[in-house]
Amino acid sequence: MRNYKDDWYHKGLRKQLIEQLRSKGITDEHVLTAINNIPRHYFLDSAFDKIAYEDRAFPIAEGQTISQPYTVAYQTQLLQVKRNEKVLEIGTGSMYQAAVLAEMGARVYTIERQKKLFEHNKSFFYRTKYPNIKFFYGDGFEGLPAFVPFDKIIITAAAPYIPPKLVAQMKTGGFMVIPVDEGNKQRMLRIIKNEDGTYKEELFDYFSFVPMLGGKNG
Repeated sequence: MRNYKDDWYHKGLRKQLIEQLRSKGITDEHVLTAINNIPRHYFLDSAFDKIAYEDRAFPIAEGQTISQPYTVAYQTQLLQVKRNEKVLEIGTGSMYQAAVLAEMGARVYTIERQKKLFEHNKSFFYRTKYPNIKFFYGDGFEGLPAFVPFDKIIITAAAPYIPPKLVAQMKTGGFMVIPVDEGNKQRMLRIIKNEDGTYKEELFDYFSFVPMLGGKNG
């Protein structure tokens, strides 16, 4: 049985990580506080314990990754999350991004298409800390029509296009943060929904994500 400890050593590494994120341009103190409060090493295999706070992505099960902390901070900062907002996350993965959003007080609805990852997160002890996260096994392109509208949507995989069903599930004035494009690099976009159902796009930096795939796996 793995021994989950969060001691002075890990907390010291997190403080260093926060300073690194600041130096890279992350300015939202709510985002930085959330990342500082969450033991990232819990979300990784114990073999990564000593390097869990390096600012890089690591492999998790099913060929997926836990995103680089800078990427998590960057997307979360663009989302401008406020307490009690309803946020849809596409791609639960390790659950780390969902935990950051929940730590900030959002009501998180998160979808995972990989059955094994979904099952792992169901039994992950740390999820009990966040009753404000609801987990779903499903196709991210479909979203969660039964729970609309969402204040914000965050996509944690490279989408080949902006999914129209997800735009339809946003409230007017809502934000979607999404990396778009196939290939090695994606454009980070923030989509803002207009009253007539159209949207405007804001372009930010380029990132590299695993592809967003349709359907369920498992």
